[in-house]
Amino acid sequence: MPQRRTVLKSALAAAAAPLFAPAISHAQGRSVLKFIPQSDLALLDPVQTTGLTTRNHGAMVFDTLYGLDGNFVPQPQMAAGHTVEDNGLTWLITLRPGLTFHDGTPVLARDAAASIERWCRNDALGQTLRATADEITAASDSVLRIRLKKPFPQLPFALGKASSVCFIMPERLARTDISTQVTEMVGSGPFRFLAGERMAGQRAVYEKFTGYVPRNEPPSFMAGGKVVKLDRVEWHTIPDASTAAAALQSGEMDWWEQPIPDLLPMLKRSRNITVAVKDKGGYLGMIRFNQLHPPFDNPAIRRAFLAGINQSDYMTATMGDDTSLWQDKVGFFTPGSPLANDAGMEALTSPRSLDRVKRALEEAGYKGEKVVFIVPSDLPALNAMSEITADMFRRTGINLDYQPLDWGTVLPRLSSRNAPDKGGWSVWCNYLPGVVAVNPAGNSFMRGIGQRGPVGWPTSERIEQLRDSFLVATEEAEQKRIATEMQRQAFQDLPYIPTGFYYQPTAHRANIRNIVDGFPVFWGAEKT
Repeated sequence: MPQRRTVLKSALAAAAAPLFAPAISHAQGRSVLKFIPQSDLALLDPVQTTGLTTRNHGAMVFDTLYGLDGNFVPQPQMAAGHTVEDNGLTWLITLRPGLTFHDGTPVLARDAAASIERWCRNDALGQTLRATADEITAASDSVLRIRLKKPFPQLPFALGKASSVCFIMPERLARTDISTQVTEMVGSGPFRFLAGERMAGQRAVYEKFTGYVPRNEPPSFMAGGKVVKLDRVEWHTIPDASTAAAALQSGEMDWWEQPIPDLLPMLKRSRNITVAVKDKGGYLGMIRFNQLHPPFDNPAIRRAFLAGINQSDYMTATMGDDTSLWQDKVGFFTPGSPLANDAGMEALTSPRSLDRVKRALEEAGYKGEKVVFIVPSDLPALNAMSEITADMFRRTGINLDYQPLDWGTVLPRLSSRNAPDKGGWSVWCNYLPGVVAVNPAGNSFMRGIGQRGPVGWPTSERIEQLRDSFLVATEEAEQKRIATEMQRQAFQDLPYIPTGFYYQPTAHRANIRNIVDGFPVFWGAEKT
């Protein structure tokens, strides 16, 4: 098994000189937080990609009709509330008064309608909503009307889920074709994006939007009052972990989103740094296959690898030896969530054997087709999982083309449906936010809709039937029954292979207070 990455500790002694230029002059005297994101902000349009860095950017600039609270329950956000009429077939959603876009124009129901329509074209759950809806229109400037062909009780969850988010933007931007990236970042969220200060590959800058009207409630993840206490937030891309750690230690940076496990003990020893798990939903690792092209269009070939997956190896490579930060023996739902179950888990818990993988590949008809493995080597967790997977592939006779790339190159390539040898791809390692996998409605990766589906394009008629049943189920016992059958079916059709569950600690200077639990959001946080 490849060894976990190591870092030269001598590079971390201290920063002998400033690593970054001081904040530009107009920021002096203001409350400025300097943040190191997990990767560069390669794409700006949060509707066009599921990339988590772009999602985090979108949460600052845009707002949502509903937002998940700390218990992952959808709550009204831009919505003041809603009424449901006609036996569940008509939803009337009323906007809160005083909502304003960054360009000074008021937020109207027609902006929300156009934003939902665009989001529906690219999101798997949104596509289901759009197929169910007769119309999504503005009943008035302040009331959005959604007429349905059949009840859709998961509507607030769909419009408030925390991955592939339905952000609301001005109608003029929401009319942009989904194949074209929106680059003018005008939202109604708590921060304004300063496009003139963006340096691709290096920096993105945000400032407090003074026209934002927060809800009069305590903040709770993506719900509640988004009260901004910072004047300015700067994202600084620092791919090298030793440089990032030194910048945090010296105080040149305030917050590092994802420190690598090797450095956590050192960071914890510093009295000026706080290390904590803020995203209590955690992450589920996966191996994702491109199911449009050989060899992984064959489910028997995908299943062949199950006997070679040792989740503890993956999680040790990803998060180290501290088992409080990870779990193995994990299926398709977030551990500890109401829908987590043991159906089909013998595929991952029975004795492991690479010889069984080799035999299964031969029986399934693998004929030596080249497998193009794209690896975002600048994302430590994905790089670690990729090394473990590549080792298994090589040892079981896969004709492997291993391509380590930066995340900015991998992200747009993932949407390519070309053959692997013509600019496409065969396989990659990914992780899902646990908040997504608590519910099959929001887990677009656990879909089976082929060409219209999410990256990887899996096809499973039975998974889709079960998911449709889940979307209209209102009783908890029925939802659990469906989820159990869905996981059993997933181990047959294998939309992806689960590689374990882990928590990702974050690290920040001790004078940064009141960080809201969840993925990095910047409302509530203050620099004392």
